[in-house]
Amino acid sequence: MFGHDTGIIVLFVIALFAASVNGALGYGFSSLTVPVALLFFPNKMLAPALVVIELAINAFVVILNRGSLAAVRRRAMPIVLGLVPGIIIGSYLLSGANPGWLKFCTYIAILPFILMQAAGFRRPIHAEHAVGFPLGVGVGTLYAATTISGPPLALMFNNQGVEKEDFRAALGTVRVMETTFTAIMYGFLGLFSASSMHLVVPLAPAVLIGLPLGSYMIRFMDSETFRRICMSFDAWVVGFGLSQSIIGLKLLSSYGAYSVWAAIILFDLYLLQQYFMAGRFRPKAVRSSYPTEANGQAST
Repeated sequence: MFGHDTGIIVLFVIALFAASVNGALGYGFSSLTVPVALLFFPNKMLAPALVVIELAINAFVVILNRGSLAAVRRRAMPIVLGLVPGIIIGSYLLSGANPGWLKFCTYIAILPFILMQAAGFRRPIHAEHAVGFPLGVGVGTLYAATTISGPPLALMFNNQGVEKEDFRAALGTVRVMETTFTAIMYGFLGLFSASSMHLVVPLAPAVLIGLPLGSYMIRFMDSETFRRICMSFDAWVVGFGLSQSIIGLKLLSSYGAYSVWAAIILFDLYLLQQYFMAGRFRPKAVRSSYPTEANGQAST
């Protein structure tokens, strides 16, 4: 449907935007890049390139937040332990699954997490350590198959009310381990190819420009409002990708598939309307007297 050169240009643009969001919020690179990039490249080609890029991004995040690593070690360890079996499962899925169905499952898997973040979902889990291992298995499977793990991890840590610095450190710890384990499994399965590494060329400069740009820009914006808008954009893109997958797999007619996309857009617009009508979009000086959500200023 799209030419390779067009795909490379779009990949650079969306990666630049996603890296800026990641620089501002601490996560979001893959969850914004993948839904758009999958319209041009299959998972099997895209995922290894993104793992290489994200290994560098996550290592950088850990280094920046090294002062909080000791405080989040017990919180992150059960999730890290669960990553190993999950990454093995996800890597084999990526290696052998039908590309069309894998793309469809990718959109289905990430859409609920994106909408829950757009809704500002908060429900703290009391047995956090008991949930950590199965969460790690699920996150590892999702990441190895799609290179997306930010939405479920951010949802988990936001729910627990983790402070900004600890949030970044916990997220960075889990993600640097998952990218390392995934890179090892991809190498074992021979998933790194010349075509995959070719995609690193537009991704690398986009990240180098976008990360510091996002870190600078967030100083002049309200973090929570920016996060909600980014998640809404992501929901619209995922909805479009899902409709394209449905059409490609002949699960519904074009009318039915685009109706699914329209329903996602309408639901997201409702969520945005609820957020803005609640009075949360206010200048920071005015908002200071209003209660804020847990980790509202945190980055993910």
